[in-house]
Amino acid sequence: MVNKKVDFIIVGAGLAGLAISRELHSRGKSFITFDNSSQTSSYVAGGIFNPVILKRFTPAWKAKEQMEISIPFYAELEQELQQKFIRHWDIYRRFYSIEEQNDWFVAADKPLLAPFLDQKLVKNSNPSVETDYGFGRVMHTGNIDTEIMLDAYRDQLQKKQQLIAEKFDHDLVKMDSDCIMYRDIHAKHIIFCEGFGVTKNPFFNYFPLHGNKGQYIIIKSPELKLEFAIKASVFIMPMGNDLYKVGATYNNHDKTPEPTSEAREQLEASLKQVINVSYKVVEQVAGIRPTSGDRRPVVGKHPEFDTMYCFNGFGSRGVLIAPYLAPKLADHILENSTLEKEIDIARFQKRYFKRY
Repeated sequence: MVNKKVDFIIVGAGLAGLAISRELHSRGKSFITFDNSSQTSSYVAGGIFNPVILKRFTPAWKAKEQMEISIPFYAELEQELQQKFIRHWDIYRRFYSIEEQNDWFVAADKPLLAPFLDQKLVKNSNPSVETDYGFGRVMHTGNIDTEIMLDAYRDQLQKKQQLIAEKFDHDLVKMDSDCIMYRDIHAKHIIFCEGFGVTKNPFFNYFPLHGNKGQYIIIKSPELKLEFAIKASVFIMPMGNDLYKVGATYNNHDKTPEPTSEAREQLEASLKQVINVSYKVVEQVAGIRPTSGDRRPVVGKHPEFDTMYCFNGFGSRGVLIAPYLAPKLADHILENSTLEKEIDIARFQKRYFKRY
């Protein structure tokens, strides 16, 4: 029987919902999660953990701190769920010029990047791959199979009667001074972890969230024989059993959830510039990444309602950002700690009050 009185209602069971619910559970808090699987970005994500922006050889935002928290978080979750979803492999960044090689050496000397960028250039030893200038190797990288992980976590929530698999109706939310009521459920707080779905949330649709549609194809190629990932004009990620995920596209205009033929053609054209062996496309997936206007997460309390919170805006790096920020949001709610200004939803407060 679902508990009708809980500390938290959590709306959304993607990466954000998983991270904050586990953090609250670790602090002895009860919760119920609503999710109808309408937002697919967490499921179809590449799930790559990589601290380096490989276009410019620069560190991603707080990447070192995120790696230190997130990888142990997922290792512990693997044990708990008795599922294997962490894969470790290196990323080989294909160079396009001597100048890029020189830029790599400069970056590899920087303190934040030195632990991750191999100082030695890697010559191509795979005849299936095309490159004139070799590779730079990024170490301590890999990916989380988000589909396996999220399915297993949802199963756990269902067994514990902590998941209601239905669409959340924002119009049914009622607020008292110290309580959130939704149908017959009473909670002290509610946290919205809806990804791009937050654009349809009347409480949090005021901040600028730019949905960025990403599409991947999955190919089967027995000849390719890659044991590492390649970052070139596309990202080629090994999945095992001769399967590789190839992506991703970025589209700021198309907000439909379906895969498109145009994206597939774009990905295949780029792929054929990197590999020279045959392959078969076995699947294509799409999702809308939630990215804020200033490209920083959007975390914190509603401008008017002290019991209502948002946990959103992680973009394409949700696997690293969500476990890193979940303890900060929990501290903010339970201990009244201050959030960093660059992630605090309060930075958009003027937009909220301008509406009235």
